[in-house]
Amino acid sequence: MAGGGNDAGLVRAAQLGDDAAFSALVERHWHRLVGLARSVVGDVDAEDVVQDALITAWDRLGDLRDPAAFRAWLTRSVARASVRRARRRAWLRPLGPLDEPAAPGAEDRDGEIQVEQLLRRLAPRQRVVMHLTVVEGMSDSEIGETMGIDAASVRSHRRRARKVLLRLLPGEGG
Repeated sequence: MAGGGNDAGLVRAAQLGDDAAFSALVERHWHRLVGLARSVVGDVDAEDVVQDALITAWDRLGDLRDPAAFRAWLTRSVARASVRRARRRAWLRPLGPLDEPAAPGAEDRDGEIQVEQLLRRLAPRQRVVMHLTVVEGMSDSEIGETMGIDAASVRSHRRRARKVLLRLLPGEGG
């Protein structure tokens, strides 16, 4: 997993109470974590989920034994918080039929909305797996480590997500 090479020193400093070190870690990982949360809970709740996970991370940072594992540890925390939030909010968003696909030549924003609508049809864990696969380019073992599940479960979640998406896509098997 790329991107966390210098985290260990900052984590050690933050574990000793250095607020600036933790702030640097937050700044380093913020956009990636919000992107993950957005894939699972949508734009409205993404930053709140990440902020809540970061507060928990700060409180539990002393429990992290391997500072080099910070990136996976924090990503797992955000993924779990996102799944919990999505499950709590599921009853607020009744799933009706998808809107008709946008006409050819429609604005790109319409395509983004349709993708978001499709992703909302996936179970929250499936959204996490798809995000970590497609956006972050993680391997099955990296995703499993991040989510605290085995690689076979990762493949199972991805396979189920793809079946749902193929069934929902216009002209693809629905």
